[in-house]
Amino acid sequence: MIATESQGMSAPRAIIFVKAPRPGFVKTRLAASIGDEAACAAYRQMVKTILPKLTPLPHLEFRFTPDNAEAEISGWVRDGWTARPQGSGDLGERMQRAFAEANGPAIIIGSDCPDIGMADISDAAASLINHDVVVGPATDGGYWLIGLGAPCPALFVGISWSTGDVSKETLAKAEEAGLSVHLLRELADVDTVEDWERFLLPQK
Repeated sequence: MIATESQGMSAPRAIIFVKAPRPGFVKTRLAASIGDEAACAAYRQMVKTILPKLTPLPHLEFRFTPDNAEAEISGWVRDGWTARPQGSGDLGERMQRAFAEANGPAIIIGSDCPDIGMADISDAAASLINHDVVVGPATDGGYWLIGLGAPCPALFVGISWSTGDVSKETLAKAEEAGLSVHLLRELADVDTVEDWERFLLPQK
């Protein structure tokens, strides 16, 4: 177990993982149905949907990929927010690096789930007071948020990334490590044309 008393009451660092909005680089599954340019525009729209809801955060750290994408995501970064590259490795290695460099409790969210709001970040932060791990499960079997009171590399090793088993495998590893886990509400990522149409429907 991670001793919660050793974490203090400091607010977790909030981190959002983003990609350079480049056609052919983002939302490749969606692009298979609507084309690279349209999928890139969809990704931009999703990010622009999420970020205004996070404005109450005085500090938000962007972790971008690839490492030369800072200029492309700079327009998303507001006063008081910061940006740095994700670095090399698979998704697990990049997330573990972000947690290790946070020097304390941290929450990572993705940029594929436009339904994320401040209430979710607040719930995750509150949950980390009494739990080692907090996970926001996605309907596709992944997760849209993961928070840790302290780094735990074991949660990111041997995971079948980009499959429907990510959340299940992560929770199993947390159990193996003896970590207490709190689950947030289940949300849907936008990966397919059906997901995208469902996202657009309330806006029509």
